[in-house]
Amino acid sequence: MNDIDDSKQPLLEHLTELRRRLLVSLAALVAAFFLCLYFAKPIFGVLVQPLLAAGEGRLIYTDVFEAFFAEVRVALFAALMLCFPVFATQIWRFVAPGLYGKEKRALLPFLLMTPVFFAGGAAFAYYVALPWALHFLLGFEGDVGGVQQEALPAVGNYLSRVTHFLFGFGVAFLLPILLMLLERAGLVTREQLAAKRRYAIVAAFAVAAVLTPPDVVSQFMLAIPLWLLYESSILAIRLTHWRAARRAKSDASIAAAEVPQTQVGPETSPGGGRVDGSGPM
Repeated sequence: MNDIDDSKQPLLEHLTELRRRLLVSLAALVAAFFLCLYFAKPIFGVLVQPLLAAGEGRLIYTDVFEAFFAEVRVALFAALMLCFPVFATQIWRFVAPGLYGKEKRALLPFLLMTPVFFAGGAAFAYYVALPWALHFLLGFEGDVGGVQQEALPAVGNYLSRVTHFLFGFGVAFLLPILLMLLERAGLVTREQLAAKRRYAIVAAFAVAAVLTPPDVVSQFMLAIPLWLLYESSILAIRLTHWRAARRAKSDASIAAAEVPQTQVGPETSPGGGRVDGSGPM
């Protein structure tokens, strides 16, 4: 019974620490939300630039409250983006005390690279994939059987698509970090990843079909980078193993070179002769 009572205190401490980390993250999110709500119009102005570059200069809203809630959603989306490093830091500070020093050194680079890869995916979506998709989708405007077909994008609909696009590409670009973590944990190997390459290509197109609008251009714009990221993960794992093997070989060479320096001379017997019997007769 005493052992059970003693084991409850660490769990309560962990729960208290978890609550504190969640409260810090929530406070940062609320502060960032109100800050972004004040700048909601300029932020939304940045999000509509791909639409403007595609040749569409109008956004409509048919609901009275749609424009207001669009700004709220813009503020929330921007706040989540800004607070992503805060969330990652709080997760690290909660998990790090339970890790060994070697595990911390192994996980910290991946944690630091997560915002970089996420931002890279969002930037790729904003500057490359989204303009291509909008050019393709707006290309259906024109005369159809004598009827003029015109695109009238709504504020809420466009905002949903853009945020979905940016967030989807950002998460998808975290694939190398996920695969390297799984390999570091021993759940998969480089040989298994290379053998499942065909299935990975199919999975990349399936993920692209879910995260992008229902058009072929958008799906290829995400599926091809996903496949390239998968191949780069295999290459990165191979380079990591090669560096580890080279470091181990170098350490072994240094250790072998230090061994003769500790042997000053052949061992002698108390009588002055050598242990192997080759001393003076």
